[in-house]
Amino acid sequence: MSATFFIHQVILCMIPLMIVALAGAFAEHSGIINLALEGGMIFGAFIGAVFCIQMKDTGVAALSSTSQLTYFLALLVSALAGALFSLLLSFSAINMEADQTIAGTALNMLAPAIVNTFGLLLFHQERIYTACTFVLTKELSYSNMPKFQQAVTDSPFLQFFFDKVYISTYLVILLFILLSVWLYKSKTGTHLRACGENPQAAASVGINVYRMRYLGTTISGALAGLGGFVYIATEAAVTAESSVAGLGFLALAIMIFGNWKPLTIALGALLFGFIQCVGVLHSQIPFMSSWKLPFYFYNMLPYIIILIVLILTHRKSGMPKAEGIPYDKGKR
Repeated sequence: MSATFFIHQVILCMIPLMIVALAGAFAEHSGIINLALEGGMIFGAFIGAVFCIQMKDTGVAALSSTSQLTYFLALLVSALAGALFSLLLSFSAINMEADQTIAGTALNMLAPAIVNTFGLLLFHQERIYTACTFVLTKELSYSNMPKFQQAVTDSPFLQFFFDKVYISTYLVILLFILLSVWLYKSKTGTHLRACGENPQAAASVGINVYRMRYLGTTISGALAGLGGFVYIATEAAVTAESSVAGLGFLALAIMIFGNWKPLTIALGALLFGFIQCVGVLHSQIPFMSSWKLPFYFYNMLPYIIILIVLILTHRKSGMPKAEGIPYDKGKR
């Protein structure tokens, strides 16, 4: 196993965790607890997979099962699906002032039921196989650019960035940076965070708390849906089912581990992506294969480390002060 292969696998494990953890941070910075990240990922992944199948069946060459255009459009569709799914949480938490924890738990139960029901209705199976692959390879992806193809073939440096990679990796990193800057440097981002800290004070200076909370939760849902499709496209052979291996819950833990801040969230995602990758590839790592530890041990490691870190840092929490509290206009 080469170092390049291992680093690529770590990045693939990291990317969905990073963007979904940021999704949780967006909702909570607006004052809404989004426990439905897992459900948003499942729903977004399912809609993205159905979209890929429909595009492939059109017979248009530009929308084939290996087309990067299909992949890009599927990412957009899955993000839109996640945003629409999150409106259920927004309405229940903001308009109905329902318990946000219960609402999020209900949505996590609803999403697998939707996927299984419509999977059986549309495809007569609960697991949706798309027969698509979107990985970029120097042999196939750059055939219409012979000079660049030859450059990638001849250069190990270019191979690292352009061979056996996914465009979603670069798109998600760029999106993560842009949204992080927007959240902390833009006027709207500042208003959104104010609604998660002291909504009454925010309202007193003319900020529409309801609108900001809808915005935060909708962005959160879109990122969760996007992360769900990225996960199945890069780690599950573009196969959708009623589970995303608990990544939504792990992303929530990474958000808390990262203290609700984008930079530390990214570092936490990198750490847990590394641990996940070690769990999958431990049998191929010489000194670890001799330990003969069960696979489940490595599955437990991220959660054990999260618990230890939370115990050690619970007094330094950066949790938004008004998260989970329904906004009451009359309260001061």
